[in-house]
Amino acid sequence: MKKFFLFIFLTLGLNFSVNAETSRIISGDKNAKITIIAYESLTCSHCADFHKNIYPQLKKEFIDTGIVKLEFRHFPLGAVAFNAAKVSQCEEDKSLKILEILYSNQQEWVKGNSIDEANNFLEKYLRKNNFNIDIEKCITDKEIEDFVLNDRVEGTKKFNVNATPTIIINNKKFDKSLNYKNLKKYLEKML
Repeated sequence: MKKFFLFIFLTLGLNFSVNAETSRIISGDKNAKITIIAYESLTCSHCADFHKNIYPQLKKEFIDTGIVKLEFRHFPLGAVAFNAAKVSQCEEDKSLKILEILYSNQQEWVKGNSIDEANNFLEKYLRKNNFNIDIEKCITDKEIEDFVLNDRVEGTKKFNVNATPTIIINNKKFDKSLNYKNLKKYLEKML
């Protein structure tokens, strides 16, 4: 899979034909004053930590109050993350819920000695959590695949993303240590 992502980086000039507005996973008011973009990999433990320890406070104080819109962007760090990202995009009306459930107990599904085993763990985990998704259909959907890859390419080109999570606030990279205290202080200065 490393060769695959290397190929993508070598061809950064590629533009995938995807309508990003219809498929973006968003939490909050689409017209909020502040837009936060979170580049994440679904297998990244730091991203899971963000969802467990920072996102709930951010949601309560800034997203639910209409101040912030949070856009989740894909930056898969391997084949398992790539397939999970495609699955999270597969049912648009449930995408945010799928993303949240995948981060809530990441250790339960991020395992396996092959991509097929990993896909089976992913499917079992989602079914256990009442998501009946056709995994095979999701991971072979070319439009979704292009969308996920486009997120990664755009993150690299536009914001020099090279790790996850990377937070972008109103098109500027958040370069402080990622904890709620720092994030809150930064956002309050923007109000």
